Amino acid sequence: MKLNYRLQSEQMDTFTAPVVLIHGLFGNLDNLGVLARGLKDACRVLQFDVRNHGLSPRADEMDYPAMAHDILASLDQQGIAKFSVIGHSMGGKIAMMLAALAPERIEKLVVIDIAPVAYQQRHHDGIFAALKAVSEAGLTGRREAAALMRQTIDEEGVIQFLLKSFHDGEWRFNVPVLWRCYDQIIGWQAQPAWPGPALFIRGELSPYITEDYRQALLAQFPAAKAHVIAGAGHWVHAEKPDAVLRAIRRFFAL
Repeated sequence: MKLNYRLQSEQMDTFTAPVVLIHGLFGNLDNLGVLARGLKDACRVLQFDVRNHGLSPRADEMDYPAMAHDILASLDQQGIAKFSVIGHSMGGKIAMMLAALAPERIEKLVVIDIAPVAYQQRHHDGIFAALKAVSEAGLTGRREAAALMRQTIDEEGVIQFLLKSFHDGEWRFNVPVLWRCYDQIIGWQAQPAWPGPALFIRGELSPYITEDYRQALLAQFPAAKAHVIAGAGHWVHAEKPDAVLRAIRRFFAL
């Protein structure tokens, strides 16, 4: 599958391998824009809409091998053999699957606030309820949609994040498929160890990477380093962009 993407670059030859940015669930390529803008002076940066999100094609499957193969196919079409990858949340799991499927192609891996584990808690049921309510009500305006969503979502920031993908009464993510495949999205099957350089960035206040997951993380990424961003939650790159960029640039030696 050929994905929608955006290329950010000011100096094409300063860094051999381009950096691929992969967003999380309910997002699009704009979500990691602050990272793209912060890296484009030093390397080529490609931001992707994953399948069933943004302007990329729709599909019935939503498992990690399929999503990783989409990235690889899109890079192949551009003649890109080696790359580094940064992924947040679901995008972090796609990045980790890339390390399993094409270990020789990845130079460096950055995973933002997600672990290579199957999560048991369903964090997004309230979001799905809100999305379905807006669609069933036939709303077309963001103000009316926001008012309805506040009945099931308490965090205003989450509502505004979701509304970035609401256009002319339609969601730019495939709600029925995401709902049907949600267990796969929060799930994970252990993959072969990838020995390359990996950086795991987590928000201090986020529950997604904890000491409970340390053994599973190191089993799959034995060379992994951890960096904690103080005072940040799951959307650490949006809450503390400068701190995240400093950690990434230091890891990439930019």
